[in-house]
Amino acid sequence: MIAKISSGKSTSGLIRYLFDTKKATDHKDPHLVASWDGFAPDPGRSDDYTATKKLLVADLDLRVKQAQRLGRAPKQHVWHCSIRAAPEDRLLSDDEWADIARRIVHATGIAPDGDPDGCRWVAVRHADDHIHIAATKVRGDLRPARHWNDYLRADKELIAIEKEYGLRQVARGDRTAAKRPTRAETEKARRTGRQLTARERLRTTVRTAVAVAADPEEFLAILSGAEGILVEVQHFPSGDVRGYKVAFEEDTNAAGEPVWFSGSTLAPDLSFPKIRERLTAIETPPATEPDSRRRPNSWHQATAAAERIPRILDHGGNDSAAQAHLAAFGEALDALPLLAPKELRGQLQQAAMAFERATRSRIQDDHQHARALRGAVRAMRSEPIQGDGTGLAMLLDIAVLVVIAASRWHQLRHHDQQVTAARQTLTHLQAAYHQAAAAPLTTLAQRKPPQPTIERFGCVSCAGDSLG
Repeated sequence: MIAKISSGKSTSGLIRYLFDTKKATDHKDPHLVASWDGFAPDPGRSDDYTATKKLLVADLDLRVKQAQRLGRAPKQHVWHCSIRAAPEDRLLSDDEWADIARRIVHATGIAPDGDPDGCRWVAVRHADDHIHIAATKVRGDLRPARHWNDYLRADKELIAIEKEYGLRQVARGDRTAAKRPTRAETEKARRTGRQLTARERLRTTVRTAVAVAADPEEFLAILSGAEGILVEVQHFPSGDVRGYKVAFEEDTNAAGEPVWFSGSTLAPDLSFPKIRERLTAIETPPATEPDSRRRPNSWHQATAAAERIPRILDHGGNDSAAQAHLAAFGEALDALPLLAPKELRGQLQQAAMAFERATRSRIQDDHQHARALRGAVRAMRSEPIQGDGTGLAMLLDIAVLVVIAASRWHQLRHHDQQVTAARQTLTHLQAAYHQAAAAPLTTLAQRKPPQPTIERFGCVSCAGDSLG
C-alpha cells in the first residue's frame, strides 16, 4: 500500500472533489467508510447531496472556525491522505478500509485512539482500490494537530497492515526519489492529452542536458536553446549562478503565467549546485593531432569505462565510488536517446526514465570516481554511430550487465525502490540491445576469415588428428 499526504486550505474544495462523479469519471459510488465519530453526514448516501455536503463541511470545519476567531487556525488547515492498494491485492471491504483509515489517523497523530480532542476526519471511498482521508488540523482543545513526520509514521503502519491483511509488501523508498506529480498536475496532463506531466517531461529534458553538457555554462546554454523551454537563471550579488528554474512555454496557470519548476523540485540531484559538482568531475578526452590517423573511438571508450562498473559494484568496498558510477551510468542512458537511431529511441528513453530512480540513494557519491565514463559520453556527441552500429550494440551489451550488477548492489543495501527501477530498466535495455545487435551480428556472420587464417587453423586441426 502507498500513502500520499498533502495539505490544503479548502475543506469544501476537497470534499467536492472526493464526491465528484462528473469531472472525475473514475469516481464510482463515492461514500464514507469511516469518520471521527461514526455519525458524520454522508453526501454519497443522501437524497439531498448538496445540503448534506454543506453539513459535512460545516462539521469538519467547526473547530477551524472557532480557532480562526481566536487567531489560532493554521493557514493550511486541511490534511489529505490517500491510501492505495497494489493492483494485485484482493478487493478490500468497506469495513476493512475503515479499519485501515482508523489505524492511519491514529499512527499519524491526527486522531489518536482514546484522545477525545483528536481532529475531525472522514474516509471516503470512490474506487475499489483506494480511499481518501480528509481531516481538519485543529484539535478539540483548539490546538494544532500533532502530526509531525506523518508520512513516515503512516508508511510504517502500512507495512504492518500489509503483513496482517496478506497484501503485497510494497517496495519502500529512502526519501531520495524525485517528487511525484500532484493531483492537479496529473489531471492537467490528462486534459491536454499527455501521458506525462510537465514536471516529468521537464525532469527528462534537464537530465538530458546534464548528460551531454561539458560544464555548467554549457548546461545552461543547452537548456536555454531547447525548443519550447523557458529558463530563468538566478544569480548571487557577486554575479555567480545561484540556481535556475524551467517551464514549458505552453504550460501556464490561470493567470496565463508560466508554471515554473526549480531544479531541486524536479529531482534532488538536479539542483544547480549538484549539477555543477557532477559537471566539474569530467575527464576531458585526450586531444589528438590533426594529422593523426588513429583517433580514440568515444563509443569504445564509454564501453570500456562501463565495463569496469560491475566489478566495482560486486567487489569494491567503496560505496561512494559505486554510487558515483551509477550516477554517471545514468547520464550515459540519458544521452543515448539523442544519439541512437530513431527506431531505438523509444526503448532507450524508457530505460533512462526507469533507471533514473536507481541513480540515487542515501549514500553520498564521490563523482571523482566516474570521470572517464562522463568524459566519453560527452565525446560521443561529436561522433555519430557509424556503419552497422557495432559501437552502440557493444555499449548496450555492457549496459545490460551494469544494470544487473546495479540491481544486486541495491538489493544488498535494501534499496527496494532502486531494485525495482533497475529491473524495469533491464526489460527496456534488453529489447533495445536485441534490436541494435541484429545488424552487427548479421554482418559478422557473413564475414569470412582471411585465407591464411583458414589454412593455419586447418593445419592445427590436421595436427590434432594425427596426434589422435
